Amino acid sequence: MIPHHVAIIMDGNRRWARQRRFDVLQGHSKGSYTLKNISKKAHEMGVSFLTVFAFSSENWRRPKFEVDGLLKLMKRYLMQDLETLIKDNIKLRIIGDLSAFEPELRELFQDAIARTASNTGLNLSIAINYGGQQDIVSAVKKLQALNLDDISVDDVKAAMQTNPLPKVDLLIRTGGEQRLSNFLLWDCAYAELHFSDKFWPDFSAEDLDYAVQDYEGRDRRFGGDSVIANTPQKA
Repeated sequence: MIPHHVAIIMDGNRRWARQRRFDVLQGHSKGSYTLKNISKKAHEMGVSFLTVFAFSSENWRRPKFEVDGLLKLMKRYLMQDLETLIKDNIKLRIIGDLSAFEPELRELFQDAIARTASNTGLNLSIAINYGGQQDIVSAVKKLQALNLDDISVDDVKAAMQTNPLPKVDLLIRTGGEQRLSNFLLWDCAYAELHFSDKFWPDFSAEDLDYAVQDYEGRDRRFGGDSVIANTPQKA
């Protein structure tokens, strides 16, 4: 069965560029085109939720020219591709702390979210200035007024930025690395993991097909003794 929620750590843009002796920003630019193609393919396959890691809370440590370039790419994506998102019936969400960004970029985010809110196709969530640990800590702070003995898994989920999203079924990481890098830690508790050696700019629709086929061959037990069918799990 096709995974209900696919999450992707889009890794390898900089290494892709350096292998070709390009500026690293060219790798990020090429990666933005890959995102468009993979979003389209995911929608065609019947994936309901696609969540991608675009900019982590740790990425601010990168060189200023690279961070500035990434922010410009975000602006370009929102300004040039919003009409395509609307036409393709894609609903856009942003998860992460947007307070660190300049007002113009925050307004672009909010405008894109508002104008795609009624779309009923693929739910595309972009994680920007996001960290999984920080999300959990923020949720705990929101729950301080509750009796600790009464707090449930559902209460924590409801207080998180990822609350509108279901549990992740399949997590894909490109670029050859095999770690979560602080991405969707709560929601990936029982996700199937697929690691691709391809850098994100080279990741294709065929590679997504392969990852989904790999997922479909797994027996998902969710900690139990008996196999549980590959059916979407509620958040």
